[in-house]
Amino acid sequence: MNGFSMGFPWTAFALNLAWAAGASLAVMLATFAVALRIGVHRIVDVAWGAAFTAVAVATFAASAGEGDVVRRLVVTALTAVWGLRLAIHIGRRGRGHGEDPRYERMLAKAPGSRNAYALRMVYLLQGSLVWLVSLPVQAAQYVSGRPSLVTYVAGTALWAVGIGFEAVGDAQLARFRADSANRGKLMDRGLWSWTRHPNYFGDFCVWWGLFLLTCDSLPAAVVSVVSPVVMSLLLTQGSGKRLLEQHMADRPGYAEYRARTSGFFPRPPGRE
Repeated sequence: MNGFSMGFPWTAFALNLAWAAGASLAVMLATFAVALRIGVHRIVDVAWGAAFTAVAVATFAASAGEGDVVRRLVVTALTAVWGLRLAIHIGRRGRGHGEDPRYERMLAKAPGSRNAYALRMVYLLQGSLVWLVSLPVQAAQYVSGRPSLVTYVAGTALWAVGIGFEAVGDAQLARFRADSANRGKLMDRGLWSWTRHPNYFGDFCVWWGLFLLTCDSLPAAVVSVVSPVVMSLLLTQGSGKRLLEQHMADRPGYAEYRARTSGFFPRPPGRE
């Protein structure tokens, strides 16, 4: 059934929410156990992408016999590709490094046990966010009827733009940092000359794209719109752009870079 169908299997979807919560919690608790063993909590950033992949696979299995199989396969695959790419990238980037300064500062202020505080305020909090942000992935599994052409093209195209910005931006930054001649310099080339945060903009596009794949069903769209909204707020006002720019504010040349480069949405480089 195409169009904004009011038919939606609420009972099955409610059970799916529990499966998704369990998958996210399992990944975070397993990661917490590893972190205790190696003494570094930064690996939770690797678990972020892995947890979304686990939720996508779990919800695909839980929704067997529900929804349209094409939509289910597409949404699961797109989420897994995004999540695994992100997990692998962060894992490689952090290899051989000690604790992330963000977590070190947070845990230095922990009341009582540092590890118990990390479990509550890092792992369980991020696991809850994974469950919330993944709502389009969960809801799309239960939308009946083949995706409309507009929904399918718009959703997958926006996802592709997003993962392209993330992958290319991350690769450009990695090459820049690997060159010892760039030590102490700001990355302001390639995509980083179009936006100060190509990876955050990429995340924004990915999650709005996945949301569009639910929009053949009004109930699914209403339930899952909270996901891209929350992700957009996190990226622009929460733990993403805002905190990173506070950290970078005193770097030499950053004020000039900020003046000539878009803060989020890409645009041609300006002049100082």
